[in-house]
Amino acid sequence: MKHEIKVNKTNSSRINEVDFNNLQFGKEFSDHMFTAEYSNGVWSNFQIEPMRPIEFHPATSAFHYGQAIFEGLKAQKDKEGNILVFRPDMNAKRMDISAERMGMPALPEGLFIEAIDELLKIDSTWVPTNENASLYIRPFMIATDNYVGIRESENYKFIIFTCPVGAYYSAPVNVYVSEEYIRAFPGGVGFAKCAGNYAASLYPLRFAKQEGYDQILWLDGIEKKYFQECGTMNVFFIIDNILITPPLDEGTILAGITRDSVIILAKEMGIPVEERKISVAEFIQAHKENRVQDVFGAGTAATIVSINIIGYRDVKYQIPALETRTISTAIKNQLNQIKYGEVADNKHWMMKVKVAQNLEV
Repeated sequence: MKHEIKVNKTNSSRINEVDFNNLQFGKEFSDHMFTAEYSNGVWSNFQIEPMRPIEFHPATSAFHYGQAIFEGLKAQKDKEGNILVFRPDMNAKRMDISAERMGMPALPEGLFIEAIDELLKIDSTWVPTNENASLYIRPFMIATDNYVGIRESENYKFIIFTCPVGAYYSAPVNVYVSEEYIRAFPGGVGFAKCAGNYAASLYPLRFAKQEGYDQILWLDGIEKKYFQECGTMNVFFIIDNILITPPLDEGTILAGITRDSVIILAKEMGIPVEERKISVAEFIQAHKENRVQDVFGAGTAATIVSINIIGYRDVKYQIPALETRTISTAIKNQLNQIKYGEVADNKHWMMKVKVAQNLEV
């Protein structure tokens, strides 16, 4: 089903104010956004309009009771100037999963993809062409009832905006294993991409950064001995040439789209993959025996980023040098080649946005 999307273009683009050779992540915003509203059990009022601040009533329920979910995906340009979006169907499915867990309505079938397609057609010149840059796409949904009381909202707003970005991490990262604070428990909302999961990580992250770490590597909430994920990415270990990543079956870890892609590509390369629990004790023993070959994170914003140090109980475990990490490098290169249209898209992962004219930034 094709949805009718009204378009109201801006009269004055901001694109000439942006230095595309010096992009910070999440600081600059494109000209337009997509909006939709949910009321009386129906989604309606689909439109693309100029990017602008939005007013909300002080009693807006998202502010008080946390019904807020979001997604993140990226668009790049290939050598011919075509816009390519990486696996947006997976983001659409995950957003509906998050919505269900948070008591929010699913989007109309196909709207997520159609809205992104139309938005990128209008803001096609905002997709960067310089190396390590992309257009970050942020869809989100919030509850908008003007009501003070704990119940599911009856009204919601869905918005998509975009921003040209550089690399999220410009160098390998150091992560700290937290035992005092926990991200998620079985039966909770760890698998949902809801705002509260990220808000709860900010306070403990403050202390990790004071000690020179970039992110927290969370442990399970029951035994506090098994690795889960980092704040911005899923985590992978390569031990004895086996790629190991924590499983999703307990519902405490976000089902990352990059995570899924890494697993698929690794298996195609003939790399043994194990989705299983991996404990701190197992990692420390393997590190002691020089069997840890690589540790890296995978996520939309981060893409694939090497982990340099894992800190645990005042001990810093150094991961081997970057030049030795042949497996993660090969996976990252293959992933980038697919994203930028440099190899055939045999898996049909890329959505091509058809624009009448691609003007280079």
